[in-house]
Amino acid sequence: MGLVLADDLLGRGLQRIQREIDATFDAILEVPEDSRAPLVDAMRHAVIGGGKRVRPLLLVTVGEIYGCSRASAVRAGCALEAIHCYSLIHDDLPCMDDDDMRHGKPTVHKVFGEATAVLAGDALHALAFDLLSDPATSSDPFIRAELVHTLAIASGHKGMAGGQVMDMAAETTEFDLHSVTRLQQLKTGALLGAAVEMGAILGRVPNEGRAHLRNYARDIGLAFQIADDLLDHEGDEEKAGKALRKDAEQGKATFVSLMGPEKAREQARALSEQAVGHLCGHGSEADLLRALARFVVERDR
Repeated sequence: MGLVLADDLLGRGLQRIQREIDATFDAILEVPEDSRAPLVDAMRHAVIGGGKRVRPLLLVTVGEIYGCSRASAVRAGCALEAIHCYSLIHDDLPCMDDDDMRHGKPTVHKVFGEATAVLAGDALHALAFDLLSDPATSSDPFIRAELVHTLAIASGHKGMAGGQVMDMAAETTEFDLHSVTRLQQLKTGALLGAAVEMGAILGRVPNEGRAHLRNYARDIGLAFQIADDLLDHEGDEEKAGKALRKDAEQGKATFVSLMGPEKAREQARALSEQAVGHLCGHGSEADLLRALARFVVERDR
């Protein structure tokens, strides 16, 4: 597939999933006419109208390759995005990274206060599993249970939360390349891996048939984080919609600080192409996954 066609395919795919995720959250998160309104407003602020939606796009694309209905996959994608957005709310708090901007708008605690921000994150965490356990996502209870289990593992101490603790430790501990890789496999890679895995679950792909998808997810997860480190090192804050160069200020080891910008960029591109290679058993139905693998290292935000 040509570069222009791939870019067009990806652009249309991202625009569509962004509309679908926003519309689903808009319908789910009705603002009550009582004192809970600020909480739901804070949840809406976090999940509507921001973010690239790479994770739900991965989930929906894999699900559709294997015959899952788009409506079911979008609901599962919202669950995944709810976890991602809750983690960003908490990550931005003064007790963590203390950020003022996220996706080009003020962070949740800046608008609604710290206490409501904590509760909004908690509520989004709960919403994710509410969505996955609902028969509207899948009529098969075994699929619902596997979805819940997959996202729970990816979110907790064996995944994203564990990676965040390692990231906090990186401020005071000297990490080598192996440690940074492990940190990012958990903090960033776990949810990207869950996206691919959950799409396969919805598509009823047996566990033994998912190895190539897991390898694809592993490689784009690392490529994504290396690209993120490069953006933090040399990107445009206005385009990124958030503060940059904080890792260097905090003395954290990153792929860029350990490898240098050029070698890091080469490694990200190599991982992207390796990810594409894992899809060799698929035809044009996986073109969007191929385009996504290349997008994660070429993005400017």
